[in-house]
Amino acid sequence: MTKPDEERFPDQFGRSVRAISDYMGLGIQIAVSFVFFVFLGYWADGRLGTSPLLLLAGVLLGMVGMALVLMKVVRQANKKK
Repeated sequence: MTKPDEERFPDQFGRSVRAISDYMGLGIQIAVSFVFFVFLGYWADGRLGTSPLLLLAGVLLGMVGMALVLMKVVRQANKKK
């Protein structure tokens, strides 16, 4: 069982660092998923000669992925409160 941040980090600085690390991890996860789908679409366009259709599809998939990740995080944050 995990302890609340107040017990694990008795000082304000420790809690702040913990919150920043959580948000940085979220930002990296969103950026990597978006870039992955964009490059996948770009690569597929080069192979199949369908430029820019698959690139645009990759952008859309990346945006949907970002929205799903954000919705998941917001839902979890609402459960904690």
